[in-house]
Amino acid sequence: MDIAYYIVGTVTALWVGFSGYSLFNKSEFVVEPLDRYGVPQSWWNWLALAKSAGAVGLLVGFLLPPIGIAAAVGLILYFAGAVATALRARSYGTAIFPVLYLAPAAATLVLQVAR
Repeated sequence: MDIAYYIVGTVTALWVGFSGYSLFNKSEFVVEPLDRYGVPQSWWNWLALAKSAGAVGLLVGFLLPPIGIAAAVGLILYFAGAVATALRARSYGTAIFPVLYLAPAAATLVLQVAR
C-alpha cells in the first residue's frame, strides 16, 4: 500500500504541478477554457498558485502526513470547483478534464489515509 501511495502521490503532484506551471506560463490549452468559462484573468495567477501549492503539499505529505492530507483535500475542492465552473458555463464536453485531476488527488488521499 505504501508503494502505491508514493507512486500515485508523486504522479499526481507532477501532473498538478505541470498544470500550475502551464497556467503561470499562460499556455493556450489551459487559458483558452478559462476565457470561455468567464474566469477573470486577474484570478489566473492565484489559481496557478493554488495548484502549485497543492502539488508541493502532496510531496511534503510524504514526510508530514497532515500537510499531504490538507493538500489532497484542497486539490479535490479546487478541481470540484473547476468541474462546477465548466458545468455552469455549459461546457459539458470539457467538464471531464478537471475530473482527470480530481480523481488522482482523491486516490492519493484515500491511499494516504489508508496507510
